[in-house]
Amino acid sequence: MRIGVYIDGFNVYYGARKHCGRGTPGWRWLDLRALVSPLAGWQGSSISRLVYCTARVDPAENASGRVDQAAYLEALRTSGSVDVIAEGRYVSWAKEEPLVNETRGAFRPTPYRHTDEEWDVRLPLRRVPPREAGGSSGVMATVQKREEKGSDVNVASHLLFDVLTGAVDAAIVVTNDSDLELPLQMVRRHVHVGTVNPSTNPTAGALKGRPDDGVGRHWWRRLTAADYRASQLPERVGTLRRPVGW
Repeated sequence: MRIGVYIDGFNVYYGARKHCGRGTPGWRWLDLRALVSPLAGWQGSSISRLVYCTARVDPAENASGRVDQAAYLEALRTSGSVDVIAEGRYVSWAKEEPLVNETRGAFRPTPYRHTDEEWDVRLPLRRVPPREAGGSSGVMATVQKREEKGSDVNVASHLLFDVLTGAVDAAIVVTNDSDLELPLQMVRRHVHVGTVNPSTNPTAGALKGRPDDGVGRHWWRRLTAADYRASQLPERVGTLRRPVGW
């Protein structure tokens, strides 16, 4: 049984960072094939194709990060840890957003309200009238938005193309992005699918299903910090070396 593996690099990076700690070493020099191989549990199966979907860091915002990432991508190719690297892109722009009371990551945040005594004209903020803020005056702030574009689309495209052309008999998809709900539902009708959650958050409800949907024999797993730390490339890969702090 030929298994295709499709990895959302954005999800994996931030999932590993939450599991292992942003400032700690020992998880970034990740051997993707080693990470996924223990999960390929269908009898008589082997990984025949591994597609890693990512985007390169913008050098204008993080020059050293761009260099380290380039070394990592080359190490993945040199070591044979991946078969295909599908690149999206990062975009950055200014956008006006409402201030909220809750901390970052909170669901259903409530808009921040203010009094005249609290207002500081030195802050780069804009008051909005009740009709614009939904009932009472609110505050808008211009913030920098950064997004990775294309990774989820590349995951879905490679997955669907490989299933459509009969290149794989089963698939492992490493993501917790609910936008992949429909592609996963579609491929479960034709091949066995394992869905791997790389994050500390619960598996997105949109990605769940039944083991016997479609052709059946589907499963769901969740990675841990130990999985990431145990699946590292060698310190040296050819002429490349693990970046300091990784």
